[in-house]
Amino acid sequence: MSNVKNHRNSHVETHRRGRLTEKSSSFHGHTSATLSSAKLRRPKTMPDLVQDRKRAAMTTLPPEFFPRQPTKLLIKVMMMGSLGPVQVLMTMESTVGDLIAEAVRLYVKEGRRPILPSKDASCFDLHYSQFSLESLDRNEKLRKLDQGTFLCVQRNLKKVTMVETVRNGVV
Repeated sequence: MSNVKNHRNSHVETHRRGRLTEKSSSFHGHTSATLSSAKLRRPKTMPDLVQDRKRAAMTTLPPEFFPRQPTKLLIKVMMMGSLGPVQVLMTMESTVGDLIAEAVRLYVKEGRRPILPSKDASCFDLHYSQFSLESLDRNEKLRKLDQGTFLCVQRNLKKVTMVETVRNGVV
C-alpha cells in the first residue's frame, strides 16, 4: 500500500524532472524545437536618430553666447537679534539698497521676532558680518560683492552695538 507522502513526492518528482531537463538542455546550448520557433521579434529602430543628434549638436550656438553667470543670486541676510537669516532671491543687477528693502519686507511678511521698530529700508545698513564696522554702499551692485551672507543692522543701533562689541573685546 502506498503512503500518502510517497504518492505526493513521486508526482512532484516526475513533474520536476520534466522541467529540469528542459532547463538543463537550454543551459548546455541544446534548444528544443518549441524554443526555436518562438523567437522574439526585434522592434524596428530608426537609425537616423543618431545622425539628427549630431547635426543638431553642430548647429547649436557656441558657448560664448550663453550667460556664464547665474541670472539670480540666493542671498542670506541676518537681521540683528534674529535667530536665523532671511533668504532673498535677487538679480545680479540689483543694488545693496534693493537687497535691504527686500530683506526687511520679507522679515516683516514672515512675522519674525524680534519685531523691527521701523519697516522703512532707509533705517537699515548692510554689513559683511557683525565684526565689520564698515557698511556697504547702497548703490553698489550685488555682482561685485564677494559673499552671499550679510548682516542687516538698524542705523541708530549700529553705532551703539558696534562700540559695545569693541569694548567687550569680541573683535
